[in-house]
Amino acid sequence: MSTLGPVVGYRPGLVDLHPPGSASSCIPQVWERSRLEWHSRDGGDPLSILSAFLTAAGLPVNDLSQSRTVTDTVCGAAVLLAPPSCVASPAPGVPDLVAVVYGHTPPPAPPVPAARPVPAARVGLWTPSWSPAEHAAAVSAVREAIARGDVYQANVVGHASAPFAGDPRAALARVAALPGARYGGVLSGGGTADTASWWVACASPETLVEVADGRAVTRPIKGTRPATPQGRAELLASAKERAEHIMIVDLERNDLGRVARTGTVRVEELFAIRRWSRLWQAESTVSARLAAGVGLAELLGAVWPGGSVTGAPKLAAIDVVSALEPVGRGPSMGAAGWIGHGPDGRLRLDLGLTIRTVAVADGLAHVWAGGGIVWDSDPVAEVAEAAAKTAPIKAALAA
Repeated sequence: MSTLGPVVGYRPGLVDLHPPGSASSCIPQVWERSRLEWHSRDGGDPLSILSAFLTAAGLPVNDLSQSRTVTDTVCGAAVLLAPPSCVASPAPGVPDLVAVVYGHTPPPAPPVPAARPVPAARVGLWTPSWSPAEHAAAVSAVREAIARGDVYQANVVGHASAPFAGDPRAALARVAALPGARYGGVLSGGGTADTASWWVACASPETLVEVADGRAVTRPIKGTRPATPQGRAELLASAKERAEHIMIVDLERNDLGRVARTGTVRVEELFAIRRWSRLWQAESTVSARLAAGVGLAELLGAVWPGGSVTGAPKLAAIDVVSALEPVGRGPSMGAAGWIGHGPDGRLRLDLGLTIRTVAVADGLAHVWAGGGIVWDSDPVAEVAEAAAKTAPIKAALAA
């Protein structure tokens, strides 16, 4: 379903609500030209629908293996893509696919109203979709699946919701501005800029896939510790975290290999320590030259959903966690980012994995977090790790 509407990702004079991953040079002047909002109930293949919509809007995504020029009148498109799920989302009002195409010139519309006060949002008590004991039991169930040989690793994701009232823009802008948020940004829809029915804020540090001049890059993150000197030392010394991380790097190498020129897949950096908010995380960089003719649908078909939020083997891991998680992942653990002008005017694709993501819809705020489970995972520690990942988001919402 394609709709045109006045909802924008950025409103001068209000709070900074730029789209996730948008080019900094474009942010002050972007305006919405067209929009796609699609729910799985609408039917069809979301990757093909997205590719066709962006191509029709003037973004040449049908062949990413070579450098392509973007027309000057199109700035680019913000994209939000939820992971496929057989479990109902706790935020059904948020579309499963959103693409907002922005113009690159001043909008043909009346001037934006002057700045006005933004009333503070109010966040109630958080209610998890499962108890700590139930979360720990799911971790143990994954360990049993590993013992049976069903999977090597699976990523278990939990969810919590809280009553939410008031204007969400300032709160979501704080989420998007969390330290280390490479894909910090906000999207909204379902109404006007002042009466949107759904909002999604992303503060993700993780690259699902980035493409420029035919070169594709993914940066999987696996391994977490508190952002202290001791936490950093523990992460570097942990054989468990390193083994879990390398499993996902191998999976990402295989995913990229499906759409790469033969012999071009490279691990450029392995187990580098990066900081996100209050946490240290381990990140690697895997790259490849795309094979001739690989378009957006083929690329996303290979790498989405990301290996670090599914597991290995990917399809088997998805089956395991789908039977364990109490609610769907909604817009989390999918993709969000920007497809449009790069610094040189050429097409740039930069999609983050929607970890560290919050949705607001129907009077509720929703957060998701989890972690990769391997044979020697400690259920109690995994529950604590998920809580540590959502804590900065909850704090930003309530500030």
